[in-house]
Amino acid sequence: MKDASLSGADETNGRPYSSMLKSDLKALAISAIRKHRRLLAADQAVYDEWAHASDDPSISGSVLQALQNEYIARQKKSEIQHEELSEILDALGYVPDVPFESDE
Repeated sequence: MKDASLSGADETNGRPYSSMLKSDLKALAISAIRKHRRLLAADQAVYDEWAHASDDPSISGSVLQALQNEYIARQKKSEIQHEELSEILDALGYVPDVPFESDE
């Protein structure tokens, strides 16, 4: 069960983030979008390392398993963060324009 004080959830009506001001929601959404992008980039790096290691016959099975486990764990974390981002965006009512960090 999520802790409402940590997630921003308003448990009285079952709608997460519904009691927040739109300006606060927008700032939270922008932060969550940036976090999601960073998680996706890190996930991709782990996946690429795992894929590269899979093609290298000198890499041991235990190393491949560790990389696979790391990738799966990251995917689960990304899924949870994506769900939270979705809840924030639903409460906000739109997806704010967030430039990529390299464009800022």
